[in-house]
Amino acid sequence: MLVDTHCHLDADEFAADRAAVITRARQAGVETIVIPSVARANFETVAALARSFRGGAYALGIHPMAVPSAQDADLECLEQRIVAALTDPCFVAIGEIGLDFFVPELKTPDMVARQERYYSRQLDLAARYRLPVLLHVRRSQDQVLKHLRRHTGVGGIAHAFNGSFQQAGQFIDRGFALGIGGAMTFGRARQIRRLAARLPLDALVLETDAPDLAPAWCDAPMRGRARNEPAQLAGIGGELARLRGADLASVADATARNARRVLPRLSGH
Repeated sequence: MLVDTHCHLDADEFAADRAAVITRARQAGVETIVIPSVARANFETVAALARSFRGGAYALGIHPMAVPSAQDADLECLEQRIVAALTDPCFVAIGEIGLDFFVPELKTPDMVARQERYYSRQLDLAARYRLPVLLHVRRSQDQVLKHLRRHTGVGGIAHAFNGSFQQAGQFIDRGFALGIGGAMTFGRARQIRRLAARLPLDALVLETDAPDLAPAWCDAPMRGRARNEPAQLAGIGGELARLRGADLASVADATARNARRVLPRLSGH
């Protein structure tokens, strides 16, 4: 059993063949797909999509790249949606939330402060409703951890992790799993590959981040334009197994078990 812990299946890139994408994923052994929201505009979209197929799950949150256009009313709406979703078995986490210090427009002092305010407010919600989070940590691991230290007991997944071993240890010590995806399949991604090979297997979960971050076998011929999809998770898991000298079945079982541990509401999937 494979669990794709991070897939933007509602993206426009899947508009023409979404049903076929879901079918291919199941044929490839992907039994659960977690669909995070990114802004108020797609809260209902991801929820409805997750409910539309067996193995669908969703998270609700405001992505740091959506913060520039977000309003305080969006945070109020988010809390209302969370409260309403607590009885929905497809709802599993708050996300995608976090900080992004890679995009130049998000690195100005005012925008950093705004990002941190939205991130902190969403961590407050996670603590209040005892929910895990799906974290965006691009170039921001230390700052993301700083806020987590103020929210004892909040766990979840550090999505697309690409930090140091020390930073990885700090997330793991706080009960987080680290998301490993297509970036690991590139030979030039030495740090991610070292992390994937050497970190404890019980600290890792698999993800695609589809339609983005296509694995090497898809992306190379397309020069960065290839569409990723959840069916690629089997190949990503196979590469993780190869790096660790293991077999795909054991890696699939372990990472699925880890996903259910850090996202407890997945236990029904």
